[in-house]
Amino acid sequence: MNRFRHESREHVSAIPSGSTLSDVTMVSRHVEAGVHLLPRAPHHRIMVHASAATRSYCNQVGRYFVRRAGDIDLVPAGEEGGFEAETPFDTMEIVLQPALMERVAAELGGRARASRLDIRHLLRDQRIEHLARALQSDLAADAPSGPLFAEGIGAALAVRLLGLDGPDVVRVNRLSDAQLKRVLEHIESALHEPLSIDRLSRVAGASSSHLRTWFKAAMGVTLHRYVLRRRVERACVLLRRRDLSTSEVAALTGFAHQSHLAHWMRRETGQTPRDLRRAHSPK
Repeated sequence: MNRFRHESREHVSAIPSGSTLSDVTMVSRHVEAGVHLLPRAPHHRIMVHASAATRSYCNQVGRYFVRRAGDIDLVPAGEEGGFEAETPFDTMEIVLQPALMERVAAELGGRARASRLDIRHLLRDQRIEHLARALQSDLAADAPSGPLFAEGIGAALAVRLLGLDGPDVVRVNRLSDAQLKRVLEHIESALHEPLSIDRLSRVAGASSSHLRTWFKAAMGVTLHRYVLRRRVERACVLLRRRDLSTSEVAALTGFAHQSHLAHWMRRETGQTPRDLRRAHSPK
């Protein structure tokens, strides 16, 4: 049994992966003081402390720890954990499926191996913390960035965990001109559709992990951000034509709804759809 007593403000972000279980899931928890047990589970658990200093007793090592914001505990699949917290605290718990770790290790090749992870306490890792907070921010906004963003976060976490105990992963140099051309043309023709990293990696003829790295090297921007920018740019063209409603433009450019479109237009251009149409209204 998993005893997080009196949990509140719990939010779950589950990202479809084409299988029964999601590759990456996040739960934001408020945990009350007391004894808490973490039973063995078939998935890896990454817990990022999100409160001020909290003193707790760890059952595994038989000693007290003081956890501060950003401290990370890693409980691998098949391991159990437990602690006694002296005060309430908030935590971000990320679940990663072992299949994701194995797939990323296979795609990266080189010296990366999906070896058995070790239990870690009070790990400090800025990359893991940054990725966790990015996923939490997207969750707080009801996951407006879609599956491409979440899939990227999950894979990046897997890459980082694979590199905790070993040398950096070996990466190949770049996409060929033909591969890059295929990906860019496919994005242009399918901006109105869901675009996953798996779909685009099949178009490129490259692994999803390599595609993320190579695309950023070629274009100077992440694949996720490039798709968003092209959607916003296409939306701006359609909005200036004034023959479609904002909701229709959102649907034609791959946004979940007009508020989703407005959010990313403001981020990318500093304008909302209403601002743009006012600026281009007939005098």
